[in-house]
Amino acid sequence: MMAYFTELAQKTVIVTGGSKGIGKDIALTFAQLGANVVISGRNEAKLNEALLELKKFNGNCIAVAGDLSDIEKVKQLIDLAASTFGTIDVLVNNAGVNIAKPAMEVTEEDWDTVLDLNLKSVFFASQAAAKYMLRQKSGRIINIASQMAFVGYVKRAAYCSSKGGLVQLTKALAVEWAKEGIRVNAVAPTFIETELTSKMFEDAEFKKDVENRILLNGLSQPRDISGAVLYLASDLANFVTGETIKVDGGWTAI
Repeated sequence: MMAYFTELAQKTVIVTGGSKGIGKDIALTFAQLGANVVISGRNEAKLNEALLELKKFNGNCIAVAGDLSDIEKVKQLIDLAASTFGTIDVLVNNAGVNIAKPAMEVTEEDWDTVLDLNLKSVFFASQAAAKYMLRQKSGRIINIASQMAFVGYVKRAAYCSSKGGLVQLTKALAVEWAKEGIRVNAVAPTFIETELTSKMFEDAEFKKDVENRILLNGLSQPRDISGAVLYLASDLANFVTGETIKVDGGWTAI
């Protein structure tokens, strides 16, 4: 019987925003397969907690604290991963933020906060990682976008803009780097049941609206997103680039 995903053992995998939620689950999935995982995040305590969990599966995993809105921190993260492990095989651009406000209340600072982390930092992380991937003539970049790249929703003008831009950035980089052996794809989740969204779902009306729009029963779990990322990182997706996989329970199908 063919053993899937064994090729990911000892690969160098960077997961931004890897200390909690979707990012942490993605990082754990790779660590369980024997990959050398590098996680980043702003909360050092949470980051260290996550690292302890990763090390149960692979003692080579490391954590790097820093705010990736600072492009110098982005470059330092990538260079540290490369100098530690010698290669960068997979970059998962997961770090992101949303400031939920009616469009008429969004400030310039709000807009910049969302776009700087969700789009600008992803480009420069990809650029920094590609510096190494181009030398190797191989690499996978996987961006965590959102179903909000394809549909609108209230109080998400900046967020929808950032994720729509991310889907287009995914295509642009895929086109430019395809001949160099770098595959660039994205995963677009719906609302995920995590500690980050639990406060949002305290609003019963909002939770009901979300559940009514998702055709499959219940809310998505982090593992649903990790599965799509794992596929794109593996040899199973060798002929896939420039694609965004929606993991939205059918939200955008209607």
